Amino acid sequence: MKLVRPKKNLGQHFLTDLTIAKRIADTVDACPDIPVLEVGPGMGVMTQYLVEKPRPFKVVEIDRESVAYLNEHFPKLRENILGDDFLRMDLQQVFDGQQFVLTGNYPYDISSQIFFKMLDNRDLIPCCTGMIQHEVALRMASKPGNKAYGILSVLIQAWYDVEYLFTVEPSVFNPPPKVQSAVIRMTRNKVSQLNCDEQLFKKVVKTVFNQRRKMLRVSLRQLLPTDSPLFTSDSSFLTRRPEQLSIEEFVDLTNQVEKALCASTK
Repeated sequence: MKLVRPKKNLGQHFLTDLTIAKRIADTVDACPDIPVLEVGPGMGVMTQYLVEKPRPFKVVEIDRESVAYLNEHFPKLRENILGDDFLRMDLQQVFDGQQFVLTGNYPYDISSQIFFKMLDNRDLIPCCTGMIQHEVALRMASKPGNKAYGILSVLIQAWYDVEYLFTVEPSVFNPPPKVQSAVIRMTRNKVSQLNCDEQLFKKVVKTVFNQRRKMLRVSLRQLLPTDSPLFTSDSSFLTRRPEQLSIEEFVDLTNQVEKALCASTK
């Protein structure tokens, strides 16, 4: 069978360097003894190393041409090649409710959506590794006080420890992307609950970072009435900008916003 043609509409950039492919595949070893799900295997450059690991392994691929290629070149994997859209899958069904490691060379244009789905299934995915756009990886791993620190940083680091492992140059892909790539690993932390309303937490984080150059006192006016008691307090907390807040401080801010919302409805 001929090689799969990279499709621009699917954001396909096939990795061609086998040494790097093996390095990425080996990142799953940090979470041993549980199954692995690879997203978007393409022609299986990482798959060839993952399939040899002594643990249950499946791949999910939306591209029919790639699925046909994988079926032909990885016959022992045939029953475990899922021709599906990862973003629409019920992840509880993949390994019958068992926890698994998520990995892959993720399409740049949907990597954030993949990680938001991971967050929604965080009790099912104790470890996630793989390759993404360099700038996205920096945002995910960034700490407070940095320009890269933002929505992804806070929402992911609330539940996962993020490691930036190494950078990958465009020249090892077909076709070469216009940006650098990076390999990351996320490992579930010990947080079982945030001690705040989690939906409001996400809303607060997204609201203030959408106006990241403004003080919290200004950006929070999108969530609270102008006469909210929160704005009349003399707290210096509200003169800060979102990139200056830690996860714990965002939890505290969420609780303050919830209290202020309750007061405004009385």
